[in-house]
Amino acid sequence: MQRRRRRRRKKIGRIIKVTLFLIFLSGSFVVFLLGASFVLGPPSLEREQNTIYYSAGGNIIGEEYGKERRYWVTLDHIDDKLEKATIWTEDQKFYDHFGFDFKRLAGAIVKDIQTMSLKEGASTITQQYARNLYLSHEKTWKRKIYEAFYTIRLEMFYDKEDLLEGYLNTIYYGHGAYGIEAASKYYFNKSASELSWAEASMLAGIPKGPSIYSPFHNLEKAKERQTLILNNLYEKNVIDESTYQAALDEELNFSDERMIVKNSMAPYFLDMVEQELQDILDTDVETIKAGGYQVYTTLNEAQQLALQTSAESTITNGEIQVSAMAMDPASGAITALIGGQNYEESPFNRAVQAKRMPGSSFKPFLYYAALENGMTSATTLMSKPTTFALENGDSYQPSNFNNYYANEPITMTQAMALSDNVFAVKTNLYVTPERFVRTAKEKFGIDSELEPVASLALGTEVVSMKEMVSAYSMIANGGKTVEEYTINKVTDSQGNVLYDRAAEEKKEENNGFLFFSNKTDSDQRLRADLTYILADMMKGMFKQELNGYMSVTGASISNQLTHEYAGKSGTTNSDSWMIGFSPAVTAGVWIGYDDNREMVKTAEHEFAKNIWAGFMEKAHEDIPVTHMVRPDNIVEVPIDLNTGLLAADGCEHTYPMLFVKGTEPKKQCTSHLEDNVNQDEEIIQAEEVNTDDPFIEKWWQWLWLGEEPPSDIE
Repeated sequence: MQRRRRRRRKKIGRIIKVTLFLIFLSGSFVVFLLGASFVLGPPSLEREQNTIYYSAGGNIIGEEYGKERRYWVTLDHIDDKLEKATIWTEDQKFYDHFGFDFKRLAGAIVKDIQTMSLKEGASTITQQYARNLYLSHEKTWKRKIYEAFYTIRLEMFYDKEDLLEGYLNTIYYGHGAYGIEAASKYYFNKSASELSWAEASMLAGIPKGPSIYSPFHNLEKAKERQTLILNNLYEKNVIDESTYQAALDEELNFSDERMIVKNSMAPYFLDMVEQELQDILDTDVETIKAGGYQVYTTLNEAQQLALQTSAESTITNGEIQVSAMAMDPASGAITALIGGQNYEESPFNRAVQAKRMPGSSFKPFLYYAALENGMTSATTLMSKPTTFALENGDSYQPSNFNNYYANEPITMTQAMALSDNVFAVKTNLYVTPERFVRTAKEKFGIDSELEPVASLALGTEVVSMKEMVSAYSMIANGGKTVEEYTINKVTDSQGNVLYDRAAEEKKEENNGFLFFSNKTDSDQRLRADLTYILADMMKGMFKQELNGYMSVTGASISNQLTHEYAGKSGTTNSDSWMIGFSPAVTAGVWIGYDDNREMVKTAEHEFAKNIWAGFMEKAHEDIPVTHMVRPDNIVEVPIDLNTGLLAADGCEHTYPMLFVKGTEPKKQCTSHLEDNVNQDEEIIQAEEVNTDDPFIEKWWQWLWLGEEPPSDIE
């Protein structure tokens, strides 16, 4: 008997010792856990979030997500109804415990032991948040230990509001929607700040089993769980009877679109923004998509809508393609962009990635080079069929539209307005193709490869829309450098500024002040006086008074225009361009087929002009009328278009032209008094070209007289 008692006492003693050891071990583990949690500090709360793009006006124009579709909204922007429905459903003691509900936990452990499984859950909101942030959803003891560790760290270093906000922004609601904002948009097409009790209770029930309780999977089960949640809220006096009944009776208006990321109003533009963002942040696409950045772009929503509307209402051919771009010429900000007719069918951005022949829209760069090299707006050259003997022994015979020619000398101003090709090629050979290429590249910033050939005057090399609009913007802003861009500012999800273009420019300006004597001069790429003259000549395409052997090239749209614009169109067999500007907006439009097939219908060649005209008029509705500032050394004089001389009383075809003071014609027209112009006077006028190079003088006489080139010139 005594032996039996001794055995019992020993057994009890061993149990007590084991129990004390386990208590000590548990206590030590808890102390170690708390100590380690404190030493390691607060765990990071960073998680994949949607990157959101804003227009220049501050409205959301597009959103992107990584592998998981996420939004992040602060607790202030989540409806209280959803918060209460979630807490009273998932974790009623959330604000009272330190991360664990021990009563629920003990009950769950007992059941798990009884069933020898880990199926029973008693996770608090903090535990679920820890799992969402750092762990997988596998049901193992190892995962549960790690979950406890992270739960302690979260509770130790973050307040309850932070934890609830994080939980609501990371919990899974099914269909790829992570976070309450994504779920609200997906299920009800509204923000989480606008939910009713019926909607909030429906959403609060989904995380328990998204594949079971999603109304899109099983509406009956979803309604049952919604009712259970509303009953609990009513019983706990969270809502009153009238609210409870109204929520039960409310007919839910589920989203038909069921889209988390809506189609952007400017998808081609956003592709360009994304590329620029990679360079700014020096990171990859996936990091950007899931980084939760707030990207403030240059997109002008009204202009984008006007551009799209004009294109859609003009183009009647589903196969033909379009690219278009609008820019603020003063800053280089891209304000509207179209890269094709349909982004879903073809995301290829023709405004940036495609290179096409610009045709005559390339001529303004040539005529700027001509102005720099002694020609003026009144310089006259013969417009008639001409065969050019080239240095390599070949011959080149350009032709005008429909083979129309003046068969007499015309001024540069009129040649620009009528787009006379013979005049342009002669000018190119006078300037020299090599100088022309240098001007296009070094002065106007054209990056594409350009061959120094005679036909370059007619735009036979390929360039991009972005290059052309940027170059035209330099003419619009008086000759200053243009650096095109699409991003004004970038912040992280917490609002910390990562990039601010205005601040960067201010920094550069200050550096320029410190290290450069004149920052303004360093920005001036073109001569302001010649640029002003060039812009004035480019207005001629819309001036009916410049009609000659044919109508000005902008005649078909001039009656649509109520503002003053400058521009140039360009046409090849497979391309149609229209680019133009005011001091406030530069815009370009291209029309053509991706496979370079010929455009045989006349109407197709008019698409670009009509789209451009429709856009420019709409874009200028709310823009105050502005004018380029005329340099002090510019003079305006009336010119006789038949001779290029000063107009006199009796001259019937005159036009006011601009000149750098001192370069205007000195002789007065007398052609209205004589039947023929004296040949000697023609040669004298030709010799008035400002050059000391006898080689160019020989060319000049040939170009003006329209004769075959001298035998000693190749």
